[in-house]
Amino acid sequence: MTGKSDIRKYILSRRDSIHEEIRKDKDREIKERLLVLSEFKASHKILLYASFRSEVDTFDLLKYCIAHGKAVVLPRVDKQDGELKLYEIKDTEELVKGYFGIPEPDVSEDRRMNVEHMDLILVPGVAFDEKCNRLGYGKGFYDKLLSRVKGQGSKVKGLIALAYEEQIVESIPSESHDIRMDKIITDKRIIECHN
Repeated sequence: MTGKSDIRKYILSRRDSIHEEIRKDKDREIKERLLVLSEFKASHKILLYASFRSEVDTFDLLKYCIAHGKAVVLPRVDKQDGELKLYEIKDTEELVKGYFGIPEPDVSEDRRMNVEHMDLILVPGVAFDEKCNRLGYGKGFYDKLLSRVKGQGSKVKGLIALAYEEQIVESIPSESHDIRMDKIITDKRIIECHN
């Protein structure tokens, strides 16, 4: 299993097969590991994502962040430009089904935010390896977005992926444009990479 599409297919099937009760326990473990991180505690503006299908559930996390006064920012796919636009939400009720049925912010343009101004970015993905390489869904939306925070002027304290242990593979083929995570939080551990 060396090609990206093979890995993607295998891991999505593996992730989909996690039993609901086990998944809830795993979600709780991952959330608890994230909440004690110093970079999470110190962050005011956090780019999150609304979980979709069998991804690590982020809805409790979204509600927690809103309740604790953090600025919660989520992406919305701009199909015309082929990129993610970011918007602050004040409540999970402001999410509607968007691109491919993924929950997206349905708010006005005055809530638009820049990725360079985020303190912390939580990134979805299909698979990850212990070198913090990420395999996304194949559209390149996050690679394009994250390439902007690796430059000067960015105040982002970290790129963190949330994943089930079942999503960790031995190796992910990476290319020069692929952005590596700083940390991957699973239900069993925190994988730290110093890029």
